[in-house]
Amino acid sequence: MSGAAEGSDDHTSSAVAADASGSALRGPSLYDLVGGEEGLRNLVETFYNIVEFEPEGQALHVLHLRGHGVAHSRIEQLNFLSGFLGGPKLYTQKWGHSNVREMHEHVEINAEAKDAWLRCMVMAIDRVGLPGDIKVRLMTPFTRVATMLVNR
Repeated sequence: MSGAAEGSDDHTSSAVAADASGSALRGPSLYDLVGGEEGLRNLVETFYNIVEFEPEGQALHVLHLRGHGVAHSRIEQLNFLSGFLGGPKLYTQKWGHSNVREMHEHVEINAEAKDAWLRCMVMAIDRVGLPGDIKVRLMTPFTRVATMLVNR
């Protein structure tokens, strides 16, 4: 969801296909800072538990039921965020791109859905106990991309 373009084979602009990991000169990647695969899996599972079972996630849950479903999204968000945060580029390896607009083209995303996604992600970050500085580093690109995905 942001930063530098993945590669020319993605056929996307840097505004759409990217990562939030930053330069290796800046220290550990966000993927490492959230705890690698295990930490990221915990974050994604916590996020989707909020989406499925709590009032703050209701609008998102409805959108997911109209799309590919929550189970599918749990897997693909983990795959996408892995590469987006500077870890293995699992989504790109599976689908050949990381174009978030293309991923969401079948979904009507309005400001309410964007705000709900961001609110649920903040809740998930808090619940898994990530420090405030990492929360800010995650939410900055998440907010930029979520805003970019509003299409209604």
